[in-house]
Amino acid sequence: MSFQEVQAAFVAHIKDPENINKPSDIEDRRMKIYRELFFNNVEGFIASAFPVLKSLYDEKHWEELVRQFFAEHECKSPYFLEISQEFLQYLDQSYRPKETDPIFMFELAHYEWVELNVSILQRDKNDVLFDSEIDENQLLYLSSVAQCVQYSFPVHQIQIDYQPEAPLDGPYSFVVYRDQDEDTQFIALNPMTSLLLASVEQQPGMSVLQICEHIAKQIPGYTASQLSIGALQTLQQFAQLGIVVDKISNSSLFVS
Repeated sequence: MSFQEVQAAFVAHIKDPENINKPSDIEDRRMKIYRELFFNNVEGFIASAFPVLKSLYDEKHWEELVRQFFAEHECKSPYFLEISQEFLQYLDQSYRPKETDPIFMFELAHYEWVELNVSILQRDKNDVLFDSEIDENQLLYLSSVAQCVQYSFPVHQIQIDYQPEAPLDGPYSFVVYRDQDEDTQFIALNPMTSLLLASVEQQPGMSVLQICEHIAKQIPGYTASQLSIGALQTLQQFAQLGIVVDKISNSSLFVS
């Protein structure tokens, strides 16, 4: 066998030792070291990224889930920190849920991944926190270390003692963000605040008044002026938390 063939056989056995034999010229004692090293590293990264999800499984079924991912999924990223993203992609695109999996499995995993992702995002150097109250003409942007998400299940409440078996009174909307102390936080949003932040996220650089004009087209019976009163107060609160920010314009970078 060529070196490439030996290497491929070595990797194939490590990924799926139950079904693929090890290279014949390598003793099992040595292979066992590699099998445990690789799997334990991957399992450790997944467990730390999805602690709530892991807590819902017994040890046997959790190991089976991670081993199936380890054997079946071809990771595209060489970075250990992105193993959690690869696991999430596997659940979304390839994995077929089993009876032992909770119905909210993917949504919970996604929520836990978003919390992890927000915690390591690089803050955009052009983000500017507001140091005074905003007005209805202020152009708004979602912080580069914030993310809006929506789920069918109350993922923020799920734990061993609370596992809903069907979607309840959703949708459940949240903004996950890093505060000024760089701690990851989340806020549950009602439908209107969710719509406000979604508008800021999807159409950055709009003013409060433009956002309200946009929303007024989606909610019959309200004018932009009527919406702007409550919207301004809500967005002011988000600005104080650093969820909504201003941006340094490119032209200002060249002004002495």
